[in-house]
Amino acid sequence: MTAPTWIYENFEPAGSAIGYRITRKLDEVQSPFQKIEIYESTDWGNLMLIDGAMMLTTRDNFLYHEMMSHPALFTHADPKQVVIIGGGDCGTLREVLKHPGVAKAVQCDIDEQVTRMAEKYFPELCESNNDPRAELLFDDGIAYMKNAAPGSLDIVIVDSTDPVGPAEGLFNKSFYESCLRALKDDGILVQQSESPLVLLDLINEMRGEMGKAGFKTFKTLPFPQPCYPTGWWSCTLARKSGGFDFREKDAAAKKFDTKYYSADIHRGAATLPPFVAAALGE
Repeated sequence: MTAPTWIYENFEPAGSAIGYRITRKLDEVQSPFQKIEIYESTDWGNLMLIDGAMMLTTRDNFLYHEMMSHPALFTHADPKQVVIIGGGDCGTLREVLKHPGVAKAVQCDIDEQVTRMAEKYFPELCESNNDPRAELLFDDGIAYMKNAAPGSLDIVIVDSTDPVGPAEGLFNKSFYESCLRALKDDGILVQQSESPLVLLDLINEMRGEMGKAGFKTFKTLPFPQPCYPTGWWSCTLARKSGGFDFREKDAAAKKFDTKYYSADIHRGAATLPPFVAAALGE
């Protein structure tokens, strides 16, 4: 490419699209599971697309990675054992390992090529990959959770793509039963849960499957995410019992830097807009 052009992701369920002005394609790999593309943009840094869907940009990925990790870790009383299913770009792993109390964080993503692309084009996300508490596995996350020791985990983070293709099996009762069994009694499951603006039915369906698996309480937290459809995204937390009050003093006094997450942001995200609260029965 000799001059900037535009790349678009069309999102049929919402009748909308998002576009970025790009200067060139940096790389493309067809893995055994999906096509991964990297582009250089004029204003948003590097972009990663998987099967044509926008996964992350240099400029705004912190929103997603911080909200997928810190709300859950500050809600749990003392998280030590964390598993990330998916998360191949390693941004969520980096945020989890900012918590000094975490003893081990396992990241299990089926596609090694996502991590290799992140190491090359988003190296800032991979800063904690060599942390002695980190373990990177390239394997089937569904099988990993099925084989996890009962009652061994404090937090399971499902950092997956949309519920199609390799990620389809991460949104059903069978997978959630494996998570429930692997979590301790006070454990927390957190999963990216799509757009609360146009995909409330999917969020309700996901929470329904979690309920069928045995989870009793749920909390959906919306947050902005410009590179995803509608620009408004969410994560959903689930527990065997108990509520979602978080350690506000610890969050306010945290010793590490974040760009978006704070105790105030966490508190605000927990207060859903009326139409979302009504749809989710909160």
